[in-house]
Amino acid sequence: MKRRSGVHQMLMVLCASISATSLGAAEVKGTLPHVTAEGTVEIPAFAAPFSAFASEEARKSYLHEHSPAFYASPVARIPMLPIAEQRATLDKYYLDPLIARARQRYAVTIEPRTIAGVYTEVITPAEGVARDRDDRVLINLHGGGFTMGARTNGQLESIPVAGLGKYRIIAVDYRQGPEHRFPAASEDVAAVYRELLKTYRPEHIGIFGCSAGGLLAAESLAWFQKEKLPAPGAVGIFCASAGHLGDGDSGYMAPALNGRPVPPPGAAGALSQLVYFEGADPRDALVSPVDHPDVLAKFPPTLLITATRDMAMSAALHTHRQLVKAGVEADLHVWDGLQHYFFGDVDLPESREAFQVMVDFFDRHLAGRPVTGNRIATT
Repeated sequence: MKRRSGVHQMLMVLCASISATSLGAAEVKGTLPHVTAEGTVEIPAFAAPFSAFASEEARKSYLHEHSPAFYASPVARIPMLPIAEQRATLDKYYLDPLIARARQRYAVTIEPRTIAGVYTEVITPAEGVARDRDDRVLINLHGGGFTMGARTNGQLESIPVAGLGKYRIIAVDYRQGPEHRFPAASEDVAAVYRELLKTYRPEHIGIFGCSAGGLLAAESLAWFQKEKLPAPGAVGIFCASAGHLGDGDSGYMAPALNGRPVPPPGAAGALSQLVYFEGADPRDALVSPVDHPDVLAKFPPTLLITATRDMAMSAALHTHRQLVKAGVEADLHVWDGLQHYFFGDVDLPESREAFQVMVDFFDRHLAGRPVTGNRIATT
């Protein structure tokens, strides 16, 4: 049989697509994706196999989080609970077991400390901070939708980076909703950062966060500019973006690929849905820095991490594009088939890859002339 060239195969696909669109509207709808006059794509039920590029461990983790046992667990009922019970349930049944696994793999010490009136936890490798990193520090801003994850998510995000990279990490317990509103979290981050600047050079300080914490990291950089504070040496925006979190294609495709309800057109990604941003202007540079090239241009080297089944992927890609346009050094890493905050499961091979990417990034960008005698300033 004669082998078809790649070009011939592409032409066959294109012709088939044109032929399909020439069918009657009634025949198309219900059998093929249908594009409305507004550009909305209506997709009939389809099968999406688990990614061939993801590990077997990732597949098993995905199946566990979509198993009858998981759906019957207290975690599945979190949205129906009052906020205090939501937080307690998430910590006890979901985050605490993940933290225990993280501490088994990465030996660290965790010390509560108040810095500039803000509760933080100082997370360091059990054997001590590496000598060539003692003049550097990382600030972690935890995820949790600006309502949950205080302290627990901060530990889960920080433990692997501290253990693997031998860094000292300050996990900040910033103010969240529904008790507080924007810009309370940015103010708390700035207070801690301003205090650390008394003993660390700005180019030796890195900031990173996942999900809400990733967005907050970007918002904090904008807030530092407003407060005339120097930019840190590097920033990590993980499972997040510098604005429009959840907008774009992935806001609709990721829920479908994760077996979750798909939001109606126009409902994905609205920051106004988060109580913390109630009353805030989503166009404000302090809320969505990605819309302001003059603010982005002052960002330090930026690392973005996301995955194809992460609802924040599109916004992360958009942020990377805008940073590059603004002349900022920006690295983007995307894991195929993985979900939002996939590296919360420290046992996945992809998670260990991501942690190494983080450590290597901060190693490159926080290096500088050593400073002796650094101590974390506290009040």
